[in-house]
Order: sequence, then structure tokens, then C-alpha cells
Amino acid sequence: MGPLGLFLGYACRLGLEAMCRIDKSDLHKIPQKGPVIVYSNHTGSIEVPIVFTELLPRPVTGIAKIESWDGWFLNFIFNQWEIIPIRRGEADMAAMRKSLEALEKGCLLGIAPEGTRNKTGAMIKAQPGIVTLAQRSGATLLPLGNWGGENFLKNLKSLKRTDFNIHVGEPFKIDTRGERVTGELRQHIADEMMYKVAELVPERYRGVYADLENATATYLTKA
Repeated sequence: MGPLGLFLGYACRLGLEAMCRIDKSDLHKIPQKGPVIVYSNHTGSIEVPIVFTELLPRPVTGIAKIESWDGWFLNFIFNQWEIIPIRRGEADMAAMRKSLEALEKGCLLGIAPEGTRNKTGAMIKAQPGIVTLAQRSGATLLPLGNWGGENFLKNLKSLKRTDFNIHVGEPFKIDTRGERVTGELRQHIADEMMYKVAELVPERYRGVYADLENATATYLTKA
């Protein structure tokens, strides 16, 4: 990221801290160097810029839907921040390649496996693409749970500050135990990963991952 990107990042941080009361107490758990895939639930429009800017100047990037580049503002900001566009609903090999390159450079790569904002705050079913990326990169995975972002736009209209919470889990890697990696297995692993996020958020945000008794960690191993 160049000087302009860093300047915009710090300016965005100041603005978000003015509009939100951010619980940053867990951010120290995120490694300050080395390739890491940080993945989270996707509650609203602000968790990505909040986490992104709070971690600066650590090398950080993330994956965002390519439609975000349609508007001039996000187009400009995301290009300065070197965010990686992805075409949803297809095997986007260009996005995969750029993600692997970012991790090879030691970046933190942010991903929301649900693939879209869940709108109500309650988690929806994850897409399995993150499993393929984790396998190919060998990078450490770190779950992050957040909540409060779903209230941001409503609070902004009422000139109220938003309470935004971040909880960070324990790092791990994927171990398929020599099994053939089918689409079914990738989905199972993605669900195991999302239960790690569900453990970090209040019950009302867990959605399809609400029943923690169903959580397994068969293919997750301590990093």
C-alpha cells in the first residue's frame, strides 16, 4: 500500500472512531506479521473498514465483491488499499491467484465466508472457497466475531454512535487427514470454521450456527 492508501486508511480510522464506540480489546491477538487469513461473520457495512484500518500499518488486504468497484468512491478507495475483487458464484482463479500472492508477501488477508452481508446480524451458511485458499496457501486461519455493525446506518441517520464489538479466537490450520477433498468435505470444513466464529458472538448472532453442540473440529488443528 502506498502513502496515499495509508493516509486514507488513517483518515478513515479517525472517522469510524468518531462514529463508533469500538471494543478493540481483542485486536492484540491478531499477529502483526506473517501470512494470516482472518475470517469473520459479515454483519454490516463497517466491520471490514474498521478491522482494516485499526490494524494499519500492518500489511493488510481483503477480498470484496467485484460490484463494489462500480461506484467511483469505493473504486478509488479499494484500489488504493489494494483490495482483491472477486466474482461471486464462480471459480474466480484471478482472485485466488492474487490472494495467494498477497499471503506469500506476508499480508493479512480478510475474508467473509458467508459471501454477502447477512443483514439481520444472524449468520448464514458459509461458502467453501476459503477452504481451498487455506489449503493452497498453508496460511494460519484466525476466526473473528463481530457485532453491532448491522445498526450503523440506522444510528448514523439518528446521529447516534454505534457500539461495535470485536472478539478474536484462536489460530488454527486445516488438516484433511489424507482424505479425498470433495465438495462435501470442503463444505463440512467451512462449517467447522464458522462454528469457531459463532463461539465468539452472542447467541442471537449465530444464525444457522446457533447450535454449538453440533460443532466439530475434526479437520482443524492448532497452529
